[in-house]
Amino acid sequence: LWPWLLASSGLSAVVQLVTLPFFPDSPSYLLIQKGNEEACKKAIRKLWGEGDHQAEIDDIMKEKVAMTSTKTLRVLEVIKERSLRWQLYILMTVMTTLQLCGINAIYFYSFEVFHTAKFEEYLIPYVSLGVGLCECLSSILCSTLIDRFGRKVLLWGGYALMSSVLALLTMTLSLQHQFFWMHYFSVILIFLFVIFYGIGP
Repeated sequence: LWPWLLASSGLSAVVQLVTLPFFPDSPSYLLIQKGNEEACKKAIRKLWGEGDHQAEIDDIMKEKVAMTSTKTLRVLEVIKERSLRWQLYILMTVMTTLQLCGINAIYFYSFEVFHTAKFEEYLIPYVSLGVGLCECLSSILCSTLIDRFGRKVLLWGGYALMSSVLALLTMTLSLQHQFFWMHYFSVILIFLFVIFYGIGP
């Protein structure tokens, strides 16, 4: 079953490979990059139907003017530019914390935690699949929450909840040999951590 499950990801690639040639090019790409206004109008009609789409074309033209007046910076120029320094620091902090938040450790040791929790050997891959499904569903949930609460709230809340879960997980793993129910609590915490990771960072 697992080879078929892994191979199923190729199905979406095949569907994209077959259907993408029939999709129209992006109107902004056709107008800004290619400079082809007729192809842009044709793509807009194909995407949004017949009608007066001059307002959309005007917006794309304004974007083109803004892009031509904006200087493209190289990597070293971005680093040296004082006006971009805080944005760069914030971006580096977010990306670093994303890599060091513990999600890789959770995925790496989850099998061992499930095994210690006395799950049957044949069930452990399905429990691991459930963890991945939790991340997928929480990411979908995040897309609806981000408009309501904003990115900053989700980041702060996600990292705070993940830190709390990791602290509790450390405690439950330390006490798992003293209380039999700690194994199951650890499993619940792993699922909660993955959900908070999907909603937050």
